[in-house]
Order: sequence, then structure tokens, then C-alpha cells
Amino acid sequence: MELTLNEKKLLIALAPVESADAGALAERMDTREEAVVQYAHLAADRGLVEVRRVVKPQYGLTEEGMAYAGKGLPERQLFESFDDRIAMQELQRHPLAKIGIGWMRKKGWIAIRDGIVEKTGDAPVGPDERAFQDPGQGSEGVRDLIKRGLVREDEVISHTISITPAGKALYSRGLDLREEVGTLTRDQIITGAWKDLFLRRYSVETPPRKIHAGKIHPYRRLLDEMRRVLLDMGFTELYGGIVQSSFWNFDALFQPQDHPAREMQDTFFLDECWPMPAGFERIRDMHEHGGETSSTGWGGVWSTAKAEQCVLRTHTTCLTIRHLAEHPKPPVKAFCIGRVYRREAIDPTHLPEFEQLEGIVMDEGVSFRHLLGYLKEFYARMGFEKIRFRPGYFPYTEPSVEPEVWVDGLGWVELGGAGIFREEVTAPFGIEHPVLAWGLGVSRVAMLKMGLKDLRMLYRSDIEWIRRTPVYHPETRQSTDEAG
Repeated sequence: MELTLNEKKLLIALAPVESADAGALAERMDTREEAVVQYAHLAADRGLVEVRRVVKPQYGLTEEGMAYAGKGLPERQLFESFDDRIAMQELQRHPLAKIGIGWMRKKGWIAIRDGIVEKTGDAPVGPDERAFQDPGQGSEGVRDLIKRGLVREDEVISHTISITPAGKALYSRGLDLREEVGTLTRDQIITGAWKDLFLRRYSVETPPRKIHAGKIHPYRRLLDEMRRVLLDMGFTELYGGIVQSSFWNFDALFQPQDHPAREMQDTFFLDECWPMPAGFERIRDMHEHGGETSSTGWGGVWSTAKAEQCVLRTHTTCLTIRHLAEHPKPPVKAFCIGRVYRREAIDPTHLPEFEQLEGIVMDEGVSFRHLLGYLKEFYARMGFEKIRFRPGYFPYTEPSVEPEVWVDGLGWVELGGAGIFREEVTAPFGIEHPVLAWGLGVSRVAMLKMGLKDLRMLYRSDIEWIRRTPVYHPETRQSTDEAG
């Protein structure tokens, strides 16, 4: 059996006593206690020693507890600061009154009547006070002191190492303590000195130590991949704040002001209002009577106050419509990937905040067929081979469609919505050409591609999960496990 020099030294130090604490062995071997434990685990794998790990609690005073050390608990100090009775107003001037009065009442040491504090007896020393005098013993009452933040509990870990019969037998046969050489130098190789060295033996069958390379979070990698796909398709990326006025989040998209999605149960409203942009009257007229289009609008009276109310954006469409308002002439080809917020109950498939991808194309002569082509190309580049479309309904697009992709084991899965912006959305901003638009819940794509069952995993810094997740190379459409 080939042992390292350190394992041999451990057996020699352990054999005379058969069992010892790792700290005592460290003194004998003139090394650190942590090193002794490491050597012991190596020898334990060979059946030469046994390692027993012992965990014991240790108690000590906290910073607040140290302030009372030698003086007594706050209630005891306060109790001894006055005679049989004292006015509450006068007692409250004591620096420990805020803490001590409540504890004196809880322990039954005092009674308060008509603004006068009276002692009820001698206030015998309780378990908590005895424990406070010597918390290291962990006696009765120490738990109460821990709850009060006066005592802290730490874990003290020790290791007891015992030699086994196999270890004794090996020791009795004698151990070679020549210094081993594990790394050869250039000079030793050139001069041939390596031939006279006692080389450490090694096995090529022993797996090397796992190396965990640095990684980008899997979800971040997927977002970057989507961004790269759209940039390669000629799109420009948009950015914008998460706080938006209801005007841009709802009204500019021809969403009626009494729509259920605008109620508190779906939207995070803020105690802030932003002024209307120039030309907001055209949006108002579109809502009330259809403006200068063939639409009849929603009717009723459009409220400026409601439109000024700020919200956490519920979708990224507010950014794309704002971009269109600033760039009403073709061509426009843009996208954004951003976080949106909705009042959702948290469960494995729903979160109150998540990422959404939004894309628009506005140009002369574009049609519904172009929209399907863009969607098919995007999903194909994301690795989905089978794609189909079915009719859908969305408030601000017509016609509308819902793309679906085929996922083995799940079948057809809907991945967002798309359509052509309605005239009621584009006309107020002077947009005269069709606007192709689509939105995609990025988290759903992430769950499908990563095989997750819980959406919350995407937002957790679970190091082991990140290490297990393969690194994906979009250029080659291959994935490789991390090095190691």
C-alpha cells in the first residue's frame, strides 16, 4: 500500500496512543490542525484510521451582553436603583428603563398603580441571571438570553482520530520516512539527479480534482443569445425605464381606461404622476370617438388623471410604442429585452417580475406574411425546429397570431403573441405604414431549453446548479460540460 509521507507521519504519531484529538496530533507533528484532519481523511479512505467529528455548542456574551457584564441584567440594575416605590415618571429617566420596566413586570417583580411603581417582593435570582453570570456552561436559562440577544451560540467542531487494526499492522512492519519528491525541476531532469530521488507514486486511474470554471449564469447566457440572434437579424436594441406613465403603458396602446388589467390586482401603481406628452389630445380623441379614423373609439370620457398615474411597466410594449412615436417614418426595426412587473401570486410557473422580449418592424409594404417569416426565423435560430401558428386575440393588434413550437415530451407549446398594430395605435402618431409586432415571455423559453420545472430557479444563485448546467455555444449549436 502506497502512502504519502504525511499519512506515514500520522500513523507514527497516532500508534503509541491509539486515539487522539486532532489538535494534540498537530502539536506532535508540528503542523496545523486542519492539515492533520486532511491527512486523517486520506488514511481513513485506506481503512488505516477512523475519524470522528464532534460538534459541541459554545456560548458567549454578545456585544450588548458585554455591556451588562459584571453589573447584572438590565431589569436587575433597574430594580436595585430605587427603594420600595418610585414614580413611573422618575423611573423612566433611568437609562435602562425602556428595557428594564417590561422585564420587571414580566417577572412579577413590580406592580404599577396610579403612576407609582411598587416592588412586590425580593425578586429572587432566576435561571437566566445565573446563566448570565457564566454563559459558557450552557445551563438552564441560556436559551432565554439567546432570544434576548445577550448571548450567542457558536458551534465548536473537533475531530478525534483513532488508528485501526490495519493501521497498527502497517505501522508494526515499519514505515519509510524518506522525503518524497512530487515535482521535478528542470535542473533535476537535465542533470539526471531525478534517478536518485525518492519519487512520489501516483495512479493515472485516480480522477483529478474537479475544476469549476467561471461561468455566466445560464439565464443571462440565454438572454445574451436572444440579443445576439436579433442583432444578427438587423434589429436595433431599445432601452427604457421600468417606471412608466399609464399613458405610455396603456393609453398609447388603445387599452381602455376601465380595462381589468389596469386595476390594482394586475398592476403595481406608484404614488407619482408624470405630465402628458405633447400631442396627447390625439390619443384622447382616439379613445373617446376614434379621432380621424374609421374607428368609433371606446366612448365615454377619457381621464387625464388616470393617464398621468405612474406604474411599474407591465410589458415592454410601452418602450416600442414610444420609439415609434419618436420615429414615425420607415424603416424601423427594433427590439428590447427587459423586466416587467405584474401582481402575480408566486408559484413554480408565475412570478411578479419576469423578462419579456418585444420586437417591431415598420416599413413600406410589410405584411402579415413577413411577420410569420420573422417569427419562424427567430425561433429556428433559437433551436426550435418545428414551428406553427394559430389565430389569437390581443387588444392592440389585428390580425393576431400565437406562435407554437414543438417540444419533445410536451408537444406544441405556445411561446408568445404577435400581430399588426391596429390603426387606433399607429394613427395618432402619424404612422402610415404597417407595424409588425410580437412579444415573448423569455422565462418560458428558458424553462423549455433548460428543462426546468420551477421558474424560480432562473433567479436563484444556486452555485451547484450553475456548475452542472452546460456551457452553450450558439455558433456551433453544441453544448459542452464545464472543464474538470
